[in-house]
Amino acid sequence: MRLFADERGESHFEEIVVDLETADFAPPAAPLHIAALFPAMSCGLVSGPPDWDGSIPHPAPRRQLFCTLRGAYEVTASDGMAHRFPVGSMLLLEDTTGEGHTTRIVSDDDLLIFSVTLA
Repeated sequence: MRLFADERGESHFEEIVVDLETADFAPPAAPLHIAALFPAMSCGLVSGPPDWDGSIPHPAPRRQLFCTLRGAYEVTASDGMAHRFPVGSMLLLEDTTGEGHTTRIVSDDDLLIFSVTLA
């Protein structure tokens, strides 16, 4: 899922499909299915408790890719569309300008996200 801002500054979701191609990733092991995504600048972990308050609309602080490791969260774009991101889901955050989005943790456990900052 991709979250982006249009030319008017309104944020929207867009489902994206990434094709995986067979490649010799770790020879002599058997080929794996891979996809080259984006150049990365850094990576880290983001965590928050269930009562964390992200209800004030905000743009993403930087272009980044989130992968949920524990817990679940819901993002509401400024156009009103909401999506939940459970364990194993990925979100490409590109709404670095404009009205932004709101975020809330929807799990009973702390949220843990693996974040990759993109170029």
